[in-house]
Amino acid sequence: MSTQSLSATQSLSATQSLSATQSLSATQSLSATQSLSATDVDVATRTDDVWVTLVWNDPVNLMSYVTHVFQSYFGWTREEAERRMREVHELGKTVVSSGGREHMEVDVQAMHSYGLWATLRRSGA
Repeated sequence: MSTQSLSATQSLSATQSLSATQSLSATQSLSATQSLSATDVDVATRTDDVWVTLVWNDPVNLMSYVTHVFQSYFGWTREEAERRMREVHELGKTVVSSGGREHMEVDVQAMHSYGLWATLRRSGA
C-alpha cells in the first residue's frame, strides 16, 4: 500500500471509513452479482425459449378417443381435433401446444393423465 493511500485512509473519520468499506464491499459484491447475473440471464433465456408438446402415435388408444381428448383438453373444434389426430396416426406425432417450458410440462402431464404418449422439446430442435 502506498504512503499516499495510507494517509488518505488515516484522514477519514470513523464514519467515512465505514462508508468507504461499505462502498468497497458493495463494489466487490456488485462484481460477483454481475457475473451471476450473466449466468442467470443465460439460464432465463434458455427457459424462456419456445417449447412444444408432442403427442405420439400408440397402438393402444382409439382415434375417436384421441380426438375426444384433444377437444376436451385443448378446446379445439371437432375438425381441428380430427386433423391433429390424423397427423398422429399418419405421421406418428403432432405438436399440440407451444410456449414456455413449465406450461408444456403441464400439457405433457395432462396428456399422460388421459393415457396418451406425450413429450416436450425445444421448438426447432
